Amino acid sequence: MTSPGAEIVPHDGTGRVELSFTVEDSGGAPPNQRSVRVPPGVTVFDSASWNGIAIDSTCGGHGTCHKCKVRVDTSTPISRHDVRTFTRDQIDAGWRLACLVQATRDLKVTVPPLTTRPKAATVGVGRQVILRPAVQKRYVELEEPNLADQRTDIDRLLGAIDDLAPRPDLHALRRLPHVVRAADWKVTAVIVDEVLVDVEPGDTTEQRYAIAFDLGTTTVVATLLDVALGTPVGVASMLNKQQPYGGDVITRISATMMDPATLPRLQQAAAATLSELAQQVCREGGVDPAHVYEVAIAGNATMTALVLGIDPEPLGVAPFVMSTAQPPTVLATDLGLDLHPRARAVFFPALGAYVGGDIVAGMLATGMDRDKRTRLFIDVGTNCELVVSDGDRILSTAAPAGPAFEGGAIKCGMRAADGAIEVIKLDTTPDAPDRAVQLGVIGDVEPKGLCGSGLVDAVAELVRVGLLDSSGRFIPDEQAPEVAPALADRLTRIGEERVFVLHRPHPDAPADECVVLSQRDVRELQFAKAAISTGWTLLLEELELEHRDVQQVLMAGSFGSYISPASAVRIGLVPKLPVLRIVSAGNVAGEGAKMALLSVRERAGAAALLQEVTYVELSDRPDFNDRFVDQLSF
Repeated sequence: MTSPGAEIVPHDGTGRVELSFTVEDSGGAPPNQRSVRVPPGVTVFDSASWNGIAIDSTCGGHGTCHKCKVRVDTSTPISRHDVRTFTRDQIDAGWRLACLVQATRDLKVTVPPLTTRPKAATVGVGRQVILRPAVQKRYVELEEPNLADQRTDIDRLLGAIDDLAPRPDLHALRRLPHVVRAADWKVTAVIVDEVLVDVEPGDTTEQRYAIAFDLGTTTVVATLLDVALGTPVGVASMLNKQQPYGGDVITRISATMMDPATLPRLQQAAAATLSELAQQVCREGGVDPAHVYEVAIAGNATMTALVLGIDPEPLGVAPFVMSTAQPPTVLATDLGLDLHPRARAVFFPALGAYVGGDIVAGMLATGMDRDKRTRLFIDVGTNCELVVSDGDRILSTAAPAGPAFEGGAIKCGMRAADGAIEVIKLDTTPDAPDRAVQLGVIGDVEPKGLCGSGLVDAVAELVRVGLLDSSGRFIPDEQAPEVAPALADRLTRIGEERVFVLHRPHPDAPADECVVLSQRDVRELQFAKAAISTGWTLLLEELELEHRDVQQVLMAGSFGSYISPASAVRIGLVPKLPVLRIVSAGNVAGEGAKMALLSVRERAGAAALLQEVTYVELSDRPDFNDRFVDQLSF
């Protein structure tokens, strides 16, 4: 469709067009101005991504998530996706989806603020460990050499360390002659896993730090640890800067397959994310980054491959093969981290292409290999990882949940940031219409949209009050007043699609200006929860167990921290168990990364899990589709 004055401007395909971006800041800072020149015909979204300008997206610019909203100063063609996304007034004001606007002439584009720090779980369920970090320091006072004692500097230093036998690396040897003499032979040896990495003047034994990273597809969390005491001194989280390339791993893998130049861009985006977080936690903790000697990274197989610059294409196509299950230990500088020059970055091993190091870290933190109870571990995200243990055997698998739990593919979906509805309670009492819909909103501000936990609550509550039947369909309009009279007027339509109004900005607001749950949103959630419940049902059957045999369910990740256990049970996301058996485990991947930094014994335990856990591939099971259909109903 074309709005008046929006004729497509022909272009001869030569030269460049100029796009002037005004990027607004969510913190109230002045907007950032940026002009770029691109070949004609390139979309506004790609033009921004190529030049490091972040525009919100979960589909990677394929026109399916409806998140890449921008305002263009010049009237441009209107797509059917724009009509579904914006009101008529917004379209007339120039709002468009960036991935569908082709730059055939110079344009001025306003980019709304991107939520760079969504609400995320920064701590989780963990275990106490015996403090035995890989990073060690030893303060020594050496005797000066003389003609009668001409031992080398390194022999003199190593001879003074009586409980360790480190081997020096080149960086330490280069610094050694100057440092020991400038410090009057009173120095501290820095040893990381039996390697002498540095010599520091004076006594710096109390300054030993490491950073644990949970490298998530959506959110990255960093925790700065004092490994001498075993305590955290700083924590921060932010949106993964790879987000413009897609909200899930498949979209990002596809981006590298379509354009080989995307891989280094994704690697650079991951490095920028880790670097920014490292700087932030060091500032927060008042720690010199030069005293950070080790980092541990827990991420899924795709995120690990991308941050290391390894081609992820084999992970995205059958038979889904990893380049390695145990990534190498590298220097932190190789990942763009400005810490100690010889700081190391260690990665968690992966069990499979879609059960990666973050899940191994989570299993380490929750002691899945130590507990004799029957336990179900669920990490809900765009890719849902599942682990079941009966006390003897441990099975794991992955289920394709899709972006619904992250707010993707949901009409009014958004990330868990200020303005997102995260809790919903419905009251059918006829004499209390003002309490018919009770909302919990992040930031206690005007509702803007619906995040994953709010989506689950909304569907669970509508099922409970009877406005959604077991098949996931809204009941007919004529039945609604009988079933829930206080809520019936909220069941309406936007175009041909039926919706339930969760929030009206003002009493007379039309449905297309409200925060709503649509019939299509319900279907998205049904498909996601069916994939997950099919996964854990098949794992339980492999162990010859039934739903009622599960003694504890661990809901991991940011989503698992905020979801209502009762709602999860009601829609069938987890087995029908007493809610006290369902535990919000939080950021267990981050907890596992902390444990690996605080104890070399626990780090060895993580590696041992590769031999103890059996990975079950669901995609080649002939009965998966039938079982999936069986799990669709609420």
